[in-house]
Parts: sequence; C-alpha cells; structure tokens
Amino acid sequence: MERLVREITTYMPRIDFSPEGKLVMEGRAIPEDATKFFAPLIEFADNLNTNEVIFDINLEYFNTAASKKLLELMKHLDANNNITSVRINWHFEEGDEDSVDTAEIYEDSLVRVDFRYFEYAEVA
Repeated sequence: MERLVREITTYMPRIDFSPEGKLVMEGRAIPEDATKFFAPLIEFADNLNTNEVIFDINLEYFNTAASKKLLELMKHLDANNNITSVRINWHFEEGDEDSVDTAEIYEDSLVRVDFRYFEYAEVA
C-alpha cells in the first residue's frame, strides 16, 4: 500500500495518509466535487491494514459536502476490522464552537473511534 499525499491548495486540504496508520488532513476543504475528492481517501481507509490509526484533522473551514464525506471517511475507518483502534485528534481554533459541535456529532455517529479535542490560539 502506497502513502497517499496531496498538497494543500486554497480550496483543498493537505492530505498525508501513511500505511502505518498516521493520517493527516489540514487546511480548507471546499472541493468542487466532494465525492471525487474523498473517493481515494475512503478507498485508502477500506484497505488500511494496521493495528492503530491516529487521524489528525485540522480544518479551518469545510463545506457541507466535505463534512458529509468526512463523516463517511471516518465511518469507513470505524468499520475496518483490520484496525484495532482509531483515534481522531480534532484540532480547532479557540472559540470555534461550531467546529466542536460538528466533531461531537461525528463522534456520536461512530462506534469504536476515540475523539480527542485540541484547541489552539486564534490566528491573527
């Protein structure tokens, strides 16, 4: 299994998915076609064969379509029986209650995933 890397753009997040289970998504997720953007990420999640996954998510903004696909991606990680444990490290800007509320909705939709929340200082 190959590492999956996508460079950050104005509208797309940086992706760095390692076959060893270290997953990173950061930036802005405003894809024109969320299904097309997330398809290789979901396929990666389905084929991942590692004991532990640590998924760092640090999205300053994501649209509704990306939000739905992000949850779908997490559900695929949650359902992958090759993975023993999945931890989501949800990074959010201080005071961004909407981000925390969204993450809590995701957390309630998943069975085996351990969510951890990391607040960082507002960027000026």
